[in-house]
Amino acid sequence: MIDYKLKEFMREELERTPVAFRRYIYDKIPWEDRMIGLVGPRGVGKSTLVKQRLLSHDDHSDWLYVSADHVWFSDHTLTDLADEWLKQGGRYLIIDEIHRYPGWSQELKQIYDGHPRLNVIFTGSSVLDIHKGAADLSRRALMFSMQGLSFREYLAMFENINFDVYSIDEIVNHQVEIPADFHPLPLMKEYLQKGYFPFCSLPAYEIRLQQVINQTLEVDIPQYAGMNVATARKFKRLLSLISTMVPFKPNISSLSTELNVSRNDLPDYLVYLEQAGMIGQLRDDTGGIRGLGKVEKIYLDNPNLIYALGGEHSNIGNVRETFFYNQTRVSNDVIASKTTDFKIGGRIFEVGGHKKGISQLEGDPNGIVVRDDIEYGHDRFVPLWQFGLNY
Repeated sequence: MIDYKLKEFMREELERTPVAFRRYIYDKIPWEDRMIGLVGPRGVGKSTLVKQRLLSHDDHSDWLYVSADHVWFSDHTLTDLADEWLKQGGRYLIIDEIHRYPGWSQELKQIYDGHPRLNVIFTGSSVLDIHKGAADLSRRALMFSMQGLSFREYLAMFENINFDVYSIDEIVNHQVEIPADFHPLPLMKEYLQKGYFPFCSLPAYEIRLQQVINQTLEVDIPQYAGMNVATARKFKRLLSLISTMVPFKPNISSLSTELNVSRNDLPDYLVYLEQAGMIGQLRDDTGGIRGLGKVEKIYLDNPNLIYALGGEHSNIGNVRETFFYNQTRVSNDVIASKTTDFKIGGRIFEVGGHKKGISQLEGDPNGIVVRDDIEYGHDRFVPLWQFGLNY
């Protein structure tokens, strides 16, 4: 029999789960598939999303939600759980924080192969470990990656201001429908500083965000890569260096000297930080396949990280570019431009303040100037905040 403590844990978790708003990725997931994996950086709301899926069903009797770090697993296995749940008529099993369970991918593989009547949904915050384990689940699990709140989602969740999702084409063609008396700039300022993570409404947001950063750098990455404490400190130093640049253009030789690490190891360090949701690497189109080009610029993953690490010294130019890249990459292939800041499809984008002109577009008729500190756009000038409506 399933321990009553697991059922009680599920009941308490569901009671605390908000249902009024669903994240952008909810309707993109084919929930009826036999095995779904949802990954993403710590704190972006994966647990809430999968519990909302459970709560979307009136009858919860054939659903079980567990966390892989529950004490029950100290003397039981995932396969034990799946076996017992099926015997009791269960059909759906949600396993949260799967990366906390050693050997999780092999056991999920056994569950998939041995129990075709059971649907499994799992989440993982340690993105690195999930990517590594997902190889064992190839052809079995459908994997989805989730990022933090868009500006659109932030407005809906905390300000009760609702926008549709707008494509890049709709945004640059000034098709965004703006409510009367809506003034986005003060709200945009709040979002940039503390609006990317759903826990931003809780007290001591800055402390919670620092804990996410520390856990990622001191635990997730070192455990994945088999590194020691001294190496974990180097990740902190590397992230600090990136946060001060506007944006950071990688020089592997000087950076390896600064950190006292091998030039051959440094690209791996950057990939670890990227997959863990700490940085974003903007590449050119030389790779031919998305994500394989040469790295031209390195940004912190989102503006909240900039303010968490740089405080009042954060560079506004860096913040603007980071916001644009973060908000547009979910639905678009964003690459480096040879003449401006970014390129999406056939358009180039130059990001700046409200006085930014068209000179850097070099006469390109498809060039767009993305201006901060303006509410409305015209001609080839588009407000920065509207790109936060892209997902």
